[in-house]
Amino acid sequence: MKIINNSFKIALAFSLMILAGCAEVLNKPLENQPLAVSADYAKTNDMNLPVLGMYANLYGFEWEIYPLLSVLGDDVNAGGLGDQAEYADTDKYNYVRGYWMYNAVWSDLYKRIYTANNAIEQTLKYKEFAANKALADQYVSEIKVIRAWVLYHLTRLWGPIFIPLDTDPLQLASAKVLSQEEALKFIVSEMDAVVPLLPDIHPNARADFKGGVTKYTALAVKAMSSLLLKNYQGAAEAASAIIASNVFSLEPDFYELFNSKGKLNNENLFEIQAANIKDRNIWWFVFFGPTDWSPKETGAGGGWGFFEPSLKWVKWMISQKETVRLETSVMFTPRGIQRLKDDNVAIPSWLSGKQTIVVKDKQAAPAYRNKWGDAFIDIPREMFLSGKHYQPSAQLNGNSKDYGANKNFVIIRYAEILLMYAEALTHGASVGNNPMTATAAVNMVRERAHMLPRAHVTTEDVMSEKYAELAMEWGIRFADMVRLEKYNELSYDGRTFTADKTHLPYPQGQLDLLPILKTIKN
Repeated sequence: MKIINNSFKIALAFSLMILAGCAEVLNKPLENQPLAVSADYAKTNDMNLPVLGMYANLYGFEWEIYPLLSVLGDDVNAGGLGDQAEYADTDKYNYVRGYWMYNAVWSDLYKRIYTANNAIEQTLKYKEFAANKALADQYVSEIKVIRAWVLYHLTRLWGPIFIPLDTDPLQLASAKVLSQEEALKFIVSEMDAVVPLLPDIHPNARADFKGGVTKYTALAVKAMSSLLLKNYQGAAEAASAIIASNVFSLEPDFYELFNSKGKLNNENLFEIQAANIKDRNIWWFVFFGPTDWSPKETGAGGGWGFFEPSLKWVKWMISQKETVRLETSVMFTPRGIQRLKDDNVAIPSWLSGKQTIVVKDKQAAPAYRNKWGDAFIDIPREMFLSGKHYQPSAQLNGNSKDYGANKNFVIIRYAEILLMYAEALTHGASVGNNPMTATAAVNMVRERAHMLPRAHVTTEDVMSEKYAELAMEWGIRFADMVRLEKYNELSYDGRTFTADKTHLPYPQGQLDLLPILKTIKN
């Protein structure tokens, strides 16, 4: 496992470069379009290069970001025995300021902000010579949406943050630290400004940057930020605009979202495209995979075993009689099933019928075989595995047999928009010409999951639906429970959550570099 250099200065200096050859991480039609470190800005046909570089930078995000965001909720446990003890401590709300992952994530996110700032500056230089200045404004807007998404996660993790808007990293030492409220209001304002400048289409309909940012990506980031601000009216209006567009639809089969069919799906508003790329970012999914298993496809790789659907969540899903979402979201092991039995949980018939025996190391081993033909044996690190970060071994492509190699990484999907909209309405928000009621929005999501419709939904009903639908995705559950002060939900299985654990402590490496952080209560 790699260890990140703790020098933020090095990360910032590196971030000011637009790297040649970055197009290898992009799917067609972006691939085979190399970037240059220096440019002739009069060659306006090259004006797309900075934004292309920004997408490449996004598609190369480090694997540590997602686990750190996600492990804090009651839907995820940190798998593992012994190594990465500070990661397990974080899961239990025992934060270790000097933990390398905190510094790595902070540095990586800020590196992407500086890359965005550089890409904006480069695009504006092209704009001076461009006949199509509106296209330059569109590219700048796309970059700002990606930057806003990064800022959103920075302030979610650490609360008060810096927002640098140029490429001079030295200014960070004297920059103003914004409160989380100020940072989120900045994001909302930025998204309001860029929405009119962005393409009014589904990301998968873009002919230039397939899967690129559109006005609906910006509206989604606005909705997420407004929700965290408890500005439910703003969240409802942004989500309503997405719904009313009729551009997006739920994938009929929940499972299909999380395999190869899910790539550039009509449900996705924002995703990272790195499937089909040999030896690129395999760590994204290897982190979630089993240390040992019995895949249908010979030679399919395993993983590190550091991410586990929580026992609490699995029990709750069984109690709700969930089938589609539970079977898709969880890969079961014999040890996990035994733990459920020990806790007097009635095992559903659809699950108990998946017991099997496989041969491992020339010995028979009990296993649970899923409907896609892969069998999961007992492993020391996890009782359950995330099905949302799993690709059936039979769907691995010819380029790589690494765990999850033929997958994109979905960031925002339409189901989340529907549920944010529904929640905002239950908090009293109203939208003129509402595209649907809160109950209708929730029932759309439930119908796809083969769950009975609700006659009327409350805020509590919506939060239950979000728990079932969005578990293990981008730390959404943790953010919701903190926002609603449902601290008792986060205090489970021996953990105790209190309000002072809402944000991670600033990394020690950043306190050493940026003394102003020491003056902030964190």
